[in-house]
Amino acid sequence: MSFNSLGLSPSLLKAIVSQEYTQPYPIQKEVIPAILNKKDVLGIAPTGSGKTAGYVWPVLMNLHGEKITKNRHINVLVLVPTRELAMQVSEVFQLFAPAISRQIKTLAVFGGVSSNPQMMALQGVNILVATPGRLLDLVGANAVHLSKIDTLILDEADKMLNLGFREEMDRIFALLPEKRQNLLFSATLSDDVNSINQFLLHEPVVIKLEPRKESIDLISQLGYFVKDAYKGPLLRYLIKHQNMQQVLVFTSSVFSADSVVEKLLKNGIDAMAIHGKKSQKARTDALSNFKSGKLRVLVATDLLSRGIDIEFLPYVVNYDLPRSPKDYIHRIGRTGRAESPGEAISLIAPEDLHHFRVIQKKMGKWVTMIDSAGIKFSGY
Repeated sequence: MSFNSLGLSPSLLKAIVSQEYTQPYPIQKEVIPAILNKKDVLGIAPTGSGKTAGYVWPVLMNLHGEKITKNRHINVLVLVPTRELAMQVSEVFQLFAPAISRQIKTLAVFGGVSSNPQMMALQGVNILVATPGRLLDLVGANAVHLSKIDTLILDEADKMLNLGFREEMDRIFALLPEKRQNLLFSATLSDDVNSINQFLLHEPVVIKLEPRKESIDLISQLGYFVKDAYKGPLLRYLIKHQNMQQVLVFTSSVFSADSVVEKLLKNGIDAMAIHGKKSQKARTDALSNFKSGKLRVLVATDLLSRGIDIEFLPYVVNYDLPRSPKDYIHRIGRTGRAESPGEAISLIAPEDLHHFRVIQKKMGKWVTMIDSAGIKFSGY
């Protein structure tokens, strides 16, 4: 199936081709016609499956045919769990909106920064991508009104519920018009997600894509036995010896992330940390530089393990193991996306070995292990 058969406009198809999309992903084949037909949608799909573009394109098409609201009454509301995902989704809307109408204005709003510039920027916005808490702040300040919304989108609904946004989401739902299109996307169908589905969606088109085993198989996984004290030298050895570029390193804490970055910089490796204690500008700059290839190493806590699309990322390193096997999958899933291969490396201290065996068993895939004792990484 090609994009031509999905009902998208010629101008939008041209923009899609210009971004080097060749054929629709499975979720896009089902989501796009359903949204164009104004159906409610429940989409259960893993991250990296193409769902963001899958709803952005038809929502833009539908918005082009609607009366564009003004005076801080928005047409489309997208709720997301994190600042980074808000910016990412907003960027996709902004990328493709000119192919539909240059009058369509998109804005991302989120906490952690001053609300005043966001209030000023809300004038004339048609598509608002927001985290729940900041949205309610703006509603309370009469900076934005939700009574004219045509389309509500919940992206990463399970993540929002896991982060405790249910009360805020319920308050937002109460402010919306009764008649609207609802699109709910989630990586999993938990009891909480299902309860929102039953409350929010009307006769939805249900699209459920199981995580594809071959998506994991695209990732070459290696583990290194290493004493905890030597993880830093081993990481620096691997980066330099293999000339690794664009490396996403996961640590278990803010302190560990900052410490790893400090030592990478001392050894001439360009690196930045991104975590919840960084300012929004620092987080935005670090992620932007990393995605563009200007930054060699990005060191992160699990803030980035879901919802961030870094296309063609070649390397993910687990400096510290995550708490759960599911988080491990989400981490390494930052690579091996868009049908491109990637490499995931885990540094396993003796005290981590049992936990790593549990992760592998749950994953259903055993990782090739290398003893770092045979590697001469002294001096790194």
